[in-house]
Amino acid sequence: MTGGDIAGLIAAGVFAVLVGLLAIPLVKLGRVFDEASTAIRNLGTNVTPLLEEATTTISETNKQLARVDTITGGIAEATGNVTSLIALFAATVGGPLIKLAGFSAAVRAGMSGLKPKSRAK
Repeated sequence: MTGGDIAGLIAAGVFAVLVGLLAIPLVKLGRVFDEASTAIRNLGTNVTPLLEEATTTISETNKQLARVDTITGGIAEATGNVTSLIALFAATVGGPLIKLAGFSAAVRAGMSGLKPKSRAK
């Protein structure tokens, strides 16, 4: 064997070791890709029931909001009726009460004028 043959054998050995060292990370990377594809497949099968449950929850929430809207409308109508009733009561009773209060104040003033004043000694 000549010196060139020995150098070629050494270079081939170093190249084989380099390929072997590079093969280990490539195999590990392949395993990572396999695990990622398995996780994505599992995610696809598990997301469908979650989306169906979310759809059901949103549908039920919309039904409850419709009920709350109906109740709120009824309360607003009742509040309007009470406000109208208070305004009617104030208009019906308020005017005569003011007149009665004015009349009673005038009577008191008139009665106090009829009382004899006590004389100071």
